[in-house]
Amino acid sequence: MQIINPATEEIIADLSVDDDQTIVYKFSQLKAAQPIWYAIPVEDRVMHLQKFSDYLLEEIDLLAATLTSEVGKPIQQSRNEINGARIRIDWLLHNAPKYLSTETMSSSDSLTEIIVHEPLGVVCNISAWNYPYLVGVNVFIPALLAGNTVLYKPSEYASLTGLAIQRLLYKAGIPENCFNVAIGASEVGKILLNTDFDGYFFTGSYKTGKYIYETVAKKMVPCQCELGGKDPLYITNDISNIAAIAAGTADGAFYNNGQSCCAVERIYVHEAIANEYITAFVKEVESFTMGDPTAADIYLGALTRKEQITVLENQITDALNKGATLLTGGKVVEGKGYYFEPTVLTNVTQEMHLMQEESFGPIIGIATVENDKEAIEKMKDTEYGLTASVYCNDKERALKILAQLPTGTGYWNCCDRVSAPLPWSGRKNSGIGATLSYAGIRAFTQPKAYHLKKS
Repeated sequence: MQIINPATEEIIADLSVDDDQTIVYKFSQLKAAQPIWYAIPVEDRVMHLQKFSDYLLEEIDLLAATLTSEVGKPIQQSRNEINGARIRIDWLLHNAPKYLSTETMSSSDSLTEIIVHEPLGVVCNISAWNYPYLVGVNVFIPALLAGNTVLYKPSEYASLTGLAIQRLLYKAGIPENCFNVAIGASEVGKILLNTDFDGYFFTGSYKTGKYIYETVAKKMVPCQCELGGKDPLYITNDISNIAAIAAGTADGAFYNNGQSCCAVERIYVHEAIANEYITAFVKEVESFTMGDPTAADIYLGALTRKEQITVLENQITDALNKGATLLTGGKVVEGKGYYFEPTVLTNVTQEMHLMQEESFGPIIGIATVENDKEAIEKMKDTEYGLTASVYCNDKERALKILAQLPTGTGYWNCCDRVSAPLPWSGRKNSGIGATLSYAGIRAFTQPKAYHLKKS
């Protein structure tokens, strides 16, 4: 399998791809090692994974350069991702012992009732390319902490990063038969779905997640899917600093080239402040620097997947044919690499693909609304349910709006963020299950009830 640098279109590596035989071997090793790994005290598991986090910091320049070379992400954003992953790891390491410990539910002289949180067994983690460290540690860190062994399949677009993660886990003392990597594209993924794992954890598109969920359903094992979003954002008429909010929400839409499941994908702005907000928003977007992602001052690098350019072009054409106005951007940047201009369209309607289908690129549609009721109706008009944001001076007004939206996360005066203490979950086509928080630790366990009666 060839690894291509999306910024230069050069081949930077050739990797051997797994097949049926190698997957069977890796799975058998993981299965044999799992009881031994679980028998190790959780404090020792924490110690090894703390070393892994330390090594991430120690090698951050090399790891960031590798990540940038295969996904096109600006180098500073690659460093930010690794540092953000370490923050999540820190929370998980500090809290896992508490949420994995045995719980006494009732106790008397004759009877004690307890819950033991046992590991699932051998976990399959099919991960994503847009934030391989962040979405990766959401799964394999708590899985290992809980006493599971893990077969980790990085996206074919982030395979070098997946191998770097494996190398550092081994260096940190995680036994080689407790964590392994499967290299390949969809063909390898299908082999994994036909292997007898005790749980599946996927991050990626709705289409692929639905296929995985339906395929493994007959196994009657846990299957969590963190999928896409069409995340709406509403700017009310009572905000104070329009320029600052325009800058912050533009970052929420375009950071990492908009290649984030929780990136802002639709903006609704109250008509009373629409012109001022849109003007400030476009000014901010036009200030974004685009170019070589290894340069220090670059905000927008290359798109990771060449195929996404067609998706963006089709959404723009559809919107313009239905009456949208293009304010900036709208086309491919000529030359080497998968670069696409940051794009802003107004006069958009709900019938446009831009406002219904996940874009996953540097493009945004901004619609004007008359009031909160109209904003709520349009924000709810989606098959996804990941996040929603409201910018408003009145907290109670914002919470009233957010409470009516069927999403896993609500933001007031912020957007496009994930925090380790809070569950990360989606509704409808945005997925099933949760990572992070105590829910994301216990997702890798199965409770066993003990009724202990004295004779």
